[in-house]
Amino acid sequence: MKLPLVIVNPASASGATRRRWPRLASELRAHFGPFACAFTEKAGDAMRIAEEEARAGRRFIIACGGDGTISEVANGLLRAGTETELGILPSGTGGDFQKTLRIPRRASDAARALCEGRTQLIDVGRANYVGFAGRKEERFFINVASFGMGGEVVARLKKGTTRLFGGRLAFAYSMLRTVFGFERPRVAVSLDGKEEIYLDVINFCIANARYFGGGMKIAPEAKLADGLFDIVVIGDMPSVEVVLKSYSIYLGTHLSLDQVSHAYARSCVARAVEGGREVSLEIDGETVGRLPASFEILPSALRVRCPSI
Repeated sequence: MKLPLVIVNPASASGATRRRWPRLASELRAHFGPFACAFTEKAGDAMRIAEEEARAGRRFIIACGGDGTISEVANGLLRAGTETELGILPSGTGGDFQKTLRIPRRASDAARALCEGRTQLIDVGRANYVGFAGRKEERFFINVASFGMGGEVVARLKKGTTRLFGGRLAFAYSMLRTVFGFERPRVAVSLDGKEEIYLDVINFCIANARYFGGGMKIAPEAKLADGLFDIVVIGDMPSVEVVLKSYSIYLGTHLSLDQVSHAYARSCVARAVEGGREVSLEIDGETVGRLPASFEILPSALRVRCPSI
């Protein structure tokens, strides 16, 4: 049987993973055991490697990096269509998905969780949308997809803010830079095939897991194995109010706000109402394209190694 494979993104955490890898590898060998290793060089490599290795019979593949790396590896496994299990060795900027799974950040503890943890089947989202080239594209997501301000915040974040701050402060800084002057898009949305409703939104989130944006508890009630998305909509509120109430999103107490709505759904279809207005879409912390888009839940679609708690 093939050894577990660790797919390492050395560029994650603004390049810090490259420096950390010798220590991470040592902790993994000490607390997990022998493994094989592959390094990514560019975006898309983790997805390609994961798919190829899963098809070749690799039964356990571990993503070492941030949310983007984890999402790429998950996409590769899902495209392969095998029962290969996903593991996570955290080394990124945001670390949102690992929070829902309660994966420890410390390398030795994460390695023990990979060794002693249990296999859990989790739900996955499937998104169809318009990519940057103007063609229809498809992508799976394990954490959160969102459109509105979220896509623009992520785009700004990728321009280098993380090098200045890192982690939660980077997301907060990018949000502050974006919110003032952000033009609220008007969108038409249908949940579970019901009649369209029209909304002016700051952000519209289709959540499979609980956290996004560097620790924001956007969907505090989300469960990874309930067969449902948590739909969380931050409506049209003044920019100053968005900033003042952003702390409630980090705490997960925002669902009680008048301008925030919450629903459950198995599918969602969304389009921009204003002619020619592009509404950015981000998936698992990466800007991937724009509306129109559709989202569908795939129950129990992915095997993930979780801590035994």
